[in-house]
Amino acid sequence: MASKRSGDIMIPLDKYPHIPHWFTLRQGVAELEKSTIEFRGRSSLPRALLVFDEKYRLMGVVRRRDILGALEPNFLHDLHVADQRRAFDVEVDPDLAEVSSGKITSAMKEHSKKPISEVMIPIKATVNHDDHLFKVIHIMIRDDLNLIPVINDGKVVGVVRSVDVFHEVANILL
Repeated sequence: MASKRSGDIMIPLDKYPHIPHWFTLRQGVAELEKSTIEFRGRSSLPRALLVFDEKYRLMGVVRRRDILGALEPNFLHDLHVADQRRAFDVEVDPDLAEVSSGKITSAMKEHSKKPISEVMIPIKATVNHDDHLFKVIHIMIRDDLNLIPVINDGKVVGVVRSVDVFHEVANILL
């Protein structure tokens, strides 16, 4: 079996969802909701969006859980983790729950107007198009990443996902 390189297992940028940094959280949610990745006969949902600036330079990544965290009501952000859990561990009158649910929904809609750049995570690492699979694995483990942008001639040309790396490892081992 020939040695695999990141370019061999990457999803090309035009097949992976990405947005400009000025998009709102709501627009990010919409992009994730409509996106499906079709890659080598397999279909999956993206877990993150790449975020670019005006000159199409990569700025960061925003994961689904980053968006969900940014949409949470403010009162939860100030509570200790144990207190956050207790906030939802109560018996409530169903009518009262409906009232508070409406307030939470309103807060989420208001939070969804924030620019995606406020919650994106800066890129921790990239790999070059010709980097070996084992270098990709090392970087994913070292930096606790599920997604790494692939660079060729100074530009982002795609991404390598941990699920695709794992598939290559399975091909080697099985």
